[in-house]
Amino acid sequence: MWGLIEKALEHNGLITAFALVGVVMWLSAVLSKRLTFGRIHGSAIAIVIGLVLAWVGGTLTGGQKGLADMALFSGIGLMGGAMLRDFAIVATAFEVQATEARKAGLIGAVSLLLGTVLPFIVGASMAWTFGYRDAVSMTTIGAGAVTYIVGPVTGAAIGASSDVIALSIATGLIKAIIVMVGTPVAARWMGLDNPRSAMVFGGLAGTVSGVTAGLAATDRRLVPYGALTATFHTGLGCLLGPSVLFFIVRGLVG
Repeated sequence: MWGLIEKALEHNGLITAFALVGVVMWLSAVLSKRLTFGRIHGSAIAIVIGLVLAWVGGTLTGGQKGLADMALFSGIGLMGGAMLRDFAIVATAFEVQATEARKAGLIGAVSLLLGTVLPFIVGASMAWTFGYRDAVSMTTIGAGAVTYIVGPVTGAAIGASSDVIALSIATGLIKAIIVMVGTPVAARWMGLDNPRSAMVFGGLAGTVSGVTAGLAATDRRLVPYGALTATFHTGLGCLLGPSVLFFIVRGLVG
């Protein structure tokens, strides 16, 4: 019986991949609610589980693609490939209404730009400090500090190695968790009590998961406003990371 089930799962790899991701997301949501009381968003926990599963798959098979090296989960290689990844990014951008975005005004645009450039500088500087002196690695890890989606997208575009891309994801994940946990603690000090400040905060923080979960723990009414500007970070980072920012870093370090 198990042989028939395994064969069916292997022959429908993409469906199996979606089912596995669905189970991971459900488990992450339960862990977020029961263990952290919503302080750490389920998406961050899901990424940690995904990284652990990738490590397990790579260790068991000796391959380079994590669980995708196992025949049973080969569909994950397609699901996690560039095609569906880029589709998801474009789909996210379609959620933003230009008329609503104008409400953030000039200060929202400035915060968005600063929230993209400053984390990149910090991430690239940390990469240089820990011995990654080439432009590709510095740019990839710096992009990961913008968001954990921008990192792998940038790394894939400029030819970064898989371990550097993994570091960029980890960098973005750490940032998301810091924003999630730190937002309700520092909300009063930052004046997070109105839609305008939430928009500015979303632009500066950048990580949609972190901003959404942090504002939900602070004041649920502010979530749409913070997420509005934070959503732009993925598109803006994916645009600037492998182009302008990479050329600047290459010009500085050679």
